[in-house]
Amino acid sequence: MRLAPRRGPRSPGGLRTPRGLRPRLVVAFVLVAAFSALITAALTFRQARDAILDRTQNSAVHDLRLQVDSLAPNLPADPTDTDLRTFARQLDRASGSRGWHTAVSRDGGPLIGTAADVSGALRDATKSGDATFYERVEHADGPRLLIGMPVGYGDGSTRDTGKGDAGKVGEGKGNRGKGGIGKEPEKPSGLVAYAVLSLDGERADISALITAAWAGAVPALALAVVPALFAARRVLRPVRQLRTAAEKITSGARDTRLDVVGKDELAALTGTFNTMAAALERDDAELRRMEANARRFAADVSHELRTPLAAMAAVTDALDEDARSGTLPPDTADAVLLISDETRKLTGMVEDLMEISRFDAGAAVLHLDDMSLRTVVQKTLHLRGWREPDEVVTELPEGDPRIRVDARRIDVVLANLIGNALRHGAAPVTVRATVTSEALVIDVADNGPGIPDDVLPHVFDRFYKADAARVRSEGSGLGLAIARENVRLHHGTLVAANLPGGGAVFTLTVPRTFRQEDQS
Repeated sequence: MRLAPRRGPRSPGGLRTPRGLRPRLVVAFVLVAAFSALITAALTFRQARDAILDRTQNSAVHDLRLQVDSLAPNLPADPTDTDLRTFARQLDRASGSRGWHTAVSRDGGPLIGTAADVSGALRDATKSGDATFYERVEHADGPRLLIGMPVGYGDGSTRDTGKGDAGKVGEGKGNRGKGGIGKEPEKPSGLVAYAVLSLDGERADISALITAAWAGAVPALALAVVPALFAARRVLRPVRQLRTAAEKITSGARDTRLDVVGKDELAALTGTFNTMAAALERDDAELRRMEANARRFAADVSHELRTPLAAMAAVTDALDEDARSGTLPPDTADAVLLISDETRKLTGMVEDLMEISRFDAGAAVLHLDDMSLRTVVQKTLHLRGWREPDEVVTELPEGDPRIRVDARRIDVVLANLIGNALRHGAAPVTVRATVTSEALVIDVADNGPGIPDDVLPHVFDRFYKADAARVRSEGSGLGLAIARENVRLHHGTLVAANLPGGGAVFTLTVPRTFRQEDQS
């Protein structure tokens, strides 16, 4: 079965967040570059926009002041509306490329001229008639600059104030702008000239700035991916090397080490990894040595005990017959029976130790035969004297299928499982077998209380006892470990579990496609 690749979790918007460090680093790098470019572009745009508008405003105020100062001396001392309309037309004609429209107001009265839509705020600011004010407004036809400038006439003289004469509307005349020619009318006349000019050209320049900013930001972001990938590669290369080295150590290459390059945090991590790997290699070698010594000791002791135990068993068997026939005194007969029973237990323990030693040494071999499943199960029950259905209930498939197994080893497995179920569970023990085209499956279930949860992971451990206070047991503590090794020799599995309704169940699974040459 092919598994689908794991994907990152979805964000609230439905997008998948990247899981790997590489895409995260690239995304973070690009976001920082984008944010930096955005801030830079915004600040640059703001400065450039202000510079464009201020330059246009100061230039317009300067030009208007020149025209007003040039034409105002031609006005009579008490100009009529016709004189003021003529003055406004002359200002319009002098606008040149700026194309402003002008109007004149006397003592806050109505506007005379072609300028329209002069705001009340600008007219209020110019009532005093001693300073020039401007205002930038948005109009339906586009942005506009409004200028209100006092007009002096009579002798036409002006005085140099030493200050700029342009101020924004609403800021007060004490806060002057930077534009203008620095002169105010020497003799206030009560007249104020208003000019309205379009800022469409400046808007076009500002739009061009925005377009240029985007045109520069997009390639910058695209180019930011290249250093992002390079930086991610540089950062993640030690991480990938650490992962590869960890995988090698996991697979058994305990001598794996990495070269420490640089003096940064990743170099320190690499050095720590090498120290850990050296400690693991040292501890692994020591554990393997101790384990080999323990196995060799068990094998040697088992082998050395086998010969004297065989002699003891022969003697105790002979004495056992005398004790049972009544030829020995009662006390002596009881002692002989006790010695005979303990000798048989010791012999069984030695045989189990020798068997597990053969598994550890890889010397255990299979002798496969085609057998009847029913014959294998029934032989196990008859050899141990287990009765049906009082102690054991068998549920075997119809047709008595043939299986290819090592009958002796399967007998050892079933005997251990049924014996443990009767000893630690409750009768009757159910032996249920299922045969398919792929595998032989045998379940051995009891009616006892089941296996405690803290004991279940250790039932196949050697010499494991659920009750630490119980120093003696009827078996060697190797029965289930030997059973699992016999199943593994068949390339099968043996697992333990608890039934939902109570009781423990051991499941033996052996593939039917197993062949003799597979055991290598």
